[in-house]
Amino acid sequence: MVGEAKLIENRVGKPVSTDDLFRFIKSVISDEQQEETGPFYVLDLGATRSLVETWFHNLPMVQPFYAVKSNPNPAFLKEMAALGTGFDCASLPEIETILSLGVSPDRIVFANTCKPESHIKYAAKVGVNLATFDSNCELEKIKKWHPKCELLIRIKVPEASGSAFMFGSKFGALPEEIVPLLKAAQEAKLQVVGVSFHIGTGAINFHSIQGAIEAAKTTFDFAAQLGLPKMHILDIGGGFTSGPKFTDAASAVKVALQKYFPGELADSSLKIIAEPGYFFANSPFTLATSIIGKRERGDVKEYWINDGVWGSMNILKDDHDEVICTPLTIKNPTCEGLKTWNSTVFGPTCDPNDTVLKGFKLPELDVNDWLVFHNMGAYTSSRGNDFNGFKTSAIPTYILALMPPRKQEK
Repeated sequence: MVGEAKLIENRVGKPVSTDDLFRFIKSVISDEQQEETGPFYVLDLGATRSLVETWFHNLPMVQPFYAVKSNPNPAFLKEMAALGTGFDCASLPEIETILSLGVSPDRIVFANTCKPESHIKYAAKVGVNLATFDSNCELEKIKKWHPKCELLIRIKVPEASGSAFMFGSKFGALPEEIVPLLKAAQEAKLQVVGVSFHIGTGAINFHSIQGAIEAAKTTFDFAAQLGLPKMHILDIGGGFTSGPKFTDAASAVKVALQKYFPGELADSSLKIIAEPGYFFANSPFTLATSIIGKRERGDVKEYWINDGVWGSMNILKDDHDEVICTPLTIKNPTCEGLKTWNSTVFGPTCDPNDTVLKGFKLPELDVNDWLVFHNMGAYTSSRGNDFNGFKTSAIPTYILALMPPRKQEK
């Protein structure tokens, strides 16, 4: 799908104002009004630049490898590449996508601990030479198909972050498995160059990072005791969110690194990377949806919109905590002074669980009015599907940028 960019003045490295964002959204709606307008995204590249600047300001010693799975939008990936990030890829198609942008393979970490053999062979062919593992089976596959690959042993760390999505049940070597795996890699003559971990997506207690980095340091020590070449990469994973929480998280990371790797920090012998996805992808994207139906039941207003939990809002099946929704009406664009009602918002499918909002205060709205959802970049379009024929993959993205205007190919 093509989303034609409309020029709007945007300060370099700064997100657009809310007023400018809504002016932009209304211009898209106006241009498309000759036919029924489907949902669409707006990508603010100024917000993307600002987030990258924030990362390097707070964690200058940590190179981010953006987690492509969070949002693989081509324009967004191109901007991230231009801003100097690396990329965390989990599959052959994701690696292909990043390489097609002209990114060097040494800016990719193949961060999936269980990879199909064909994907490992492809990584070897194109020169992606850094990957994670947490099992003997994976070592055997890598030994067979990519023996020169440098490896990060992924470890399971204490689950104390309060994260909404923990990974320990599926990923990471248990403490008692670490030494046997290091020995197996040593016997197979494979290069284990570092450690990776992930404290969970949407972490709220970043003091848990200290326990994770301590566990990583213990693994470094085990490797040294076994006589492996000195490890030199620490991958602290993801789980970061933007805003005030990130400042706290960055402070916790720096304190823990100084506590457990002081010598390596002093002599710059340790390369520290991370795999943030949500941090970079979420806030630059806004989703505009239109109302396609309504109903009143008592004091509750019920609305249907043209996207839902089977589409961009799939993440709401697991997390309703931070939905930010703003109405945009035809009669009163600002909605100022309008009475609000308890409202329910449904998605367009025939699934009764396709409920986006419940008990949400909204003014009375009509068909063809709009609901705008903010911070809709992370695990939204990438997790959606085409259930009931409502095609998440067909939702266009309109790009807020400086000169020149751009088009987004889907």
